[in-house]
Amino acid sequence: MGTMRVAISGTTGLVGQALCERLDRDGHEALKLVRRPTANDAEIQWDASGGMLESDKLNGTAAVVHLAGENIAAGRWTTAKKSRIRESRVQGTQVVAEALAGLASPPQVFVAASAIGYYGDRGDELCLETTSPGQGFLPEVCVAWERATQPAIDAGIRIVNLRIGMVLSRRGGALKQMLLPFQLGAGGRIGHGRQYWSWTTLDDLVEVIIRCLADESLAGPVNVVTPHPVTNREFTKSLGNVLHRPTLFPMPAPLARIAFGEMTDALILASARVAPGRLDEHGYAFQHATIDDAFQHLFGQ
Repeated sequence: MGTMRVAISGTTGLVGQALCERLDRDGHEALKLVRRPTANDAEIQWDASGGMLESDKLNGTAAVVHLAGENIAAGRWTTAKKSRIRESRVQGTQVVAEALAGLASPPQVFVAASAIGYYGDRGDELCLETTSPGQGFLPEVCVAWERATQPAIDAGIRIVNLRIGMVLSRRGGALKQMLLPFQLGAGGRIGHGRQYWSWTTLDDLVEVIIRCLADESLAGPVNVVTPHPVTNREFTKSLGNVLHRPTLFPMPAPLARIAFGEMTDALILASARVAPGRLDEHGYAFQHATIDDAFQHLFGQ
């Protein structure tokens, strides 16, 4: 893979920051989509809600990676919050896709974030990219989110829809939020603990994105999760072990619903047993495939 100019949205987020660092380290040029007035030639101004994007600056880019969207786990799901979650993803993706479709020199690939929320609460069912969407708010958002890339598809641009699982990193995301109670020895399973959590490390997610930029045979939905999903009980036990702390304080489902509101059943208690079907087909080897290995890597053991 030669040197590339890659435009990226969501660069202030956990994944966007890590991707920019990786591209810079590898000698590529990262152009950042920003909402404020641009400060230099490496920035492109856009406004998803207003439908504005300085699309001329996207001409000649090799790829666009679209990661922007309202933080789904920050704050309770009020009607207004759910509207922001949906519109930031669907409208934002459509703005970018339509801009790419209108370029004289469009990128070869458009990598757009999605989520394993597409599958909904599926119990023990193993979900592959060919599995039908689930029911409820998150599956509905994910379906509309992925459909919003259609203008770019119609323009002949290769599209990759990254169905991302729980991203593990000490720098942010779910793990950073749950770390303190576990460090204090107050962690434990949530609800019955049998719900599956499908996950990946931040390192592997960035590596998968790089792979999607380079591999012309990768297109359509791609589950970005390791081959080894774990139950909530297994997750909490492994985290406690690596921190050398007990995990004896479960949070009953009713208490979780009081604490976190509607998102509890959609994010925390929902069971998503997802496999990386497309990545397996393409021979991708995860750097950290098991939860024990991931936590040992993250906590320097």
